[in-house]
Amino acid sequence: MSETTPAQQPDKQFTILIVGGGAAGIAVAARLRRERPSLSVGVIDPSTTHAYQPGWTLVGAGVMTLRETLRQEGGLIPNGVTWLRASAQSFQPDEHVVTLDDGQRIGYRRLILCPGLQLDWDKIEGLSETLGSNGVCSNYSMQHVEYTWTCIQTLNGGKALFTQPPMPIKCAGAPQKIVYLASDYWRKEGTLNRTEVNFFLAGDALFGVAYFRPSLQYAVDYYGVNLNYKHNLVAVDGPARLATFEVTAGDGTKTRETHPFDMLHVTPPQSAPNFIKASPFADENGWVNVDPSTLQHKTFDTVFGLGDVIGTSNAKTAAAVRAQTPVVVGNVLASLEGKPLQMRYDGYGACPLTVSYGKVVLAEFLYGGKPAPSFPYDQRKPSRFAWFLKTQVFPRVYWDMMLTGRDINVPHHPDWVKNAG
Repeated sequence: MSETTPAQQPDKQFTILIVGGGAAGIAVAARLRRERPSLSVGVIDPSTTHAYQPGWTLVGAGVMTLRETLRQEGGLIPNGVTWLRASAQSFQPDEHVVTLDDGQRIGYRRLILCPGLQLDWDKIEGLSETLGSNGVCSNYSMQHVEYTWTCIQTLNGGKALFTQPPMPIKCAGAPQKIVYLASDYWRKEGTLNRTEVNFFLAGDALFGVAYFRPSLQYAVDYYGVNLNYKHNLVAVDGPARLATFEVTAGDGTKTRETHPFDMLHVTPPQSAPNFIKASPFADENGWVNVDPSTLQHKTFDTVFGLGDVIGTSNAKTAAAVRAQTPVVVGNVLASLEGKPLQMRYDGYGACPLTVSYGKVVLAEFLYGGKPAPSFPYDQRKPSRFAWFLKTQVFPRVYWDMMLTGRDINVPHHPDWVKNAG
């Protein structure tokens, strides 16, 4: 029997290796350690700052500060978990090895992929050069989210443009949340009547779940927002304050339109991280190819995925991660023990749509867009209760429960929908 040479041995070895230290990675690591304290768990993530990204809509609207949404990554890594401060570069699934950008080879028995997605700023010509100046802002950028609030406060009438790229994106409701909050601010300031608010969407629907669209259309009409479907932002000239859109006609032909602006809020195109696209784990669109129910990889049974990086049809939100975490943890542990995978993810996602300061439409839904409310009231109706959840409760659940492994499985009730009215 030939012996394995030292060069083939991993530099480090873990029972469970997690790629990504965001919401999904920390939540899974914490829950694994809580359920199986003896497990060796490693987390690969180069970032030293961890952000509560659902709060950035509120930062852009002046409700929260950026500092309130940020923590040191090192303080969130669960006790007993090894933090590998590097980036994953490539995967060798036949060897059960991940190679890092510093050359280290990290071995695993089970691999969990949750590095999130990447923001493709450079796919919009001229955007990177002008973002954070010339009235061009984005709640999707940690560096420039505060500039959104500056732009909203200083706009004294004129043309305000808001964009939404092709799906999928993380928090699909976020591009329109800031439309409503900005419009509500200008309404209260008395400047909305001289402000032309335009929302440009690459798709052909205001929201992916039809059940909630009437409430959102009401907000659009209330503020006098102009909806422009099939308009995809492709170029920005910041100094000239011009935005260029590719417009798709009903017959599929494409033309270009240029619109002047005084303020432009951009939601960038988004895709799977490049190192995932180039990996053996990617589907035809670059996302991690997992079973939508068990979240186990369809080809490699020692690999699981969750969060924004997986190629399932659910909304890419923190609420989805919260629902996926116990499924992945339960199935990974069952896999290690050679047992059947019994945990199932039903596609749950949630999007608290801020239609004004103090009012939220709490959209919750499963695979196929089936509404799944957690509370026994008609959640299509804008609610102060849901605003309280969005601004006070959800951040605490995130930091104090989800990321510490102490989270509970909150039931949702699709049957309540038939009684809503």
